[in-house]
Amino acid sequence: MNLSERLNDDMKQAMKSQDKFKLSVIRMVRSSIKNREIDLKRSLDDTEVLDILSREVKQRKDSLQEFEKAGRDDLVSDLAAEIEIISAYLPQQLNEEEIKVIVQQTIQETGASSKAEMGKVMAALMPKVKGRADGKLVNTIVQQFLQ
Repeated sequence: MNLSERLNDDMKQAMKSQDKFKLSVIRMVRSSIKNREIDLKRSLDDTEVLDILSREVKQRKDSLQEFEKAGRDDLVSDLAAEIEIISAYLPQQLNEEEIKVIVQQTIQETGASSKAEMGKVMAALMPKVKGRADGKLVNTIVQQFLQ
């Protein structure tokens, strides 16, 4: 079962169980997917759906930080719940130690030795961690290794 089918099944299940919050989150995600399919004039594969899901989580995390700064606890709890629902469709996230191992391997593969070569490292690294790690965290770890 691909991700789109899983989202459809979960949406039907949320309707049956009358879980309005989960239903609305899944509908928002499906809407983003559908808009992208309309733009491309074709169905999306799982990697493209993963990209959309990752983008949705990232947007919500950014908003979450802003709401926390503004003291909007009512919105913070809703966004945290949305992030949790969407994250269930993403692959298991890598922890910091696993990312460090992958970064070290990639630096050795590319032969990078300074921050000037960071772009080369990131270009080789991001396909390896796509959808499984936050880009900001990966960027920070690469900077630490290239100092």
